[in-house]
Amino acid sequence: MAGHEKFNFKDILELDAKIREVGADITHSDDIPVLSTPIVINGRECANRFAILPMEGCDSAPDGSPSDLVRRRYERFFLGGAALVWWEANAVVEEGKANELQMMITDRNVSSFASFMADMKEKSQRKNGYSPVSILQLTHSGRYSRPHGHKAAPIIPQHDPILDPRVGLDGDEDVVSDEYLASLPEKYAHSAVLAREAGFDGVDVKACHRYLLSELLASHTRGGIYGGSFENRTRLIREIIRAIRKAVGDDFIIASRFNVFDAHPYPYGFGVDKGDMWKFDPSEPVSLVRMMIDEGVSLLSNSAGNPYYIYPQVTRPFDLSSMGIPTPDEHPLESISMLFDFTECIQRAAGDVPVIGNGYTWLRDFIPYIAASNIERGRCSMVGLGRCAIAYPDAPKDVISGKGMDRGKCCITCSKCTQIMRDHGTTGCVVRDSGIYAPLYRRFRAEAEERENG
Repeated sequence: MAGHEKFNFKDILELDAKIREVGADITHSDDIPVLSTPIVINGRECANRFAILPMEGCDSAPDGSPSDLVRRRYERFFLGGAALVWWEANAVVEEGKANELQMMITDRNVSSFASFMADMKEKSQRKNGYSPVSILQLTHSGRYSRPHGHKAAPIIPQHDPILDPRVGLDGDEDVVSDEYLASLPEKYAHSAVLAREAGFDGVDVKACHRYLLSELLASHTRGGIYGGSFENRTRLIREIIRAIRKAVGDDFIIASRFNVFDAHPYPYGFGVDKGDMWKFDPSEPVSLVRMMIDEGVSLLSNSAGNPYYIYPQVTRPFDLSSMGIPTPDEHPLESISMLFDFTECIQRAAGDVPVIGNGYTWLRDFIPYIAASNIERGRCSMVGLGRCAIAYPDAPKDVISGKGMDRGKCCITCSKCTQIMRDHGTTGCVVRDSGIYAPLYRRFRAEAEERENG
């Protein structure tokens, strides 16, 4: 294991040398046009291999509909050249919101989503010659629910001695009931129906980053029909997928962005070795993939880790960590290599079902070369851009046009966008979009410090 290091490479040869030094399985290809080849997802054609990953802004209108900041963000995504836009976390119930300005499509505001979606489709078709496939992420925040103000309101499927204190729990509280969990599939299905009405091409059953469905996958200590065995821990996901499929029909995409590795000790983590939380055990993640595909899931995006805990590099490798988060011992290239390995494992298990890769942002303007290699090697089907897209929404268009990525526009992985979220604010790129987000960063940092100081 090499020590942590900030990005500092003049050219791809220097990057290759460092990759060899740390022993990472990362290769590059000069065949950038492979990223322009189309791919079909459940009958919907994506014009290229770029996807925007779901990155929450915590900035919807109070009723959950698109605010001016949301509209600005997604217009940039729609016109930036990516062939798929995976919309951010949309709560299926009020009590499952992670913040009071979380996106939430409802009977009352669906027309707002529909008019905005129609506008985006028309603009992107006119400007780029295609409209991106749109997936709406459906979520219940579970342990990380905070629907009102700054007070946590966790809904937990099991107690966790490591994570409980971080959300104000002492271990004596009741876990969520089987009856409550059994009521959720119809909520997810109703949100999916509204998403279809609004013009989305599909929905995502979110099961990553220790939100409710993600934690259920790791609920080895829970009793009842939703805990203990693998069959029980995956039961709610199956019930949700079936309810959605029954409600929307066969021509609507059902996707899942799910954790393949929690980096959290057994019996509280998923995809981890029972004796070593840093060792990946692929058996249950692979079984989960095959189960979801059997149930009709036609698009996957794997993730890992818990952004709310102290190992965020497992989810998104960085130069600088958020405040109070330790700098990891491992090199970012080792973290990236691990994420690429996870995606390859899932793509092999998924067969012809497309899997969107992640973990690219730290690589800056070398992303196209690494992404092209991963596509050529069959390690993934599409390339997902998260923080990179917030900083540089036109990156896909610049790559596809042959211009290449401009390092001066790339995300510098400074974690300030994450810090705004940790400070309970509305988030974006503080560096590349400083006119809007630098003042917000300062405002929410000051408010957080005021709360911390009493």
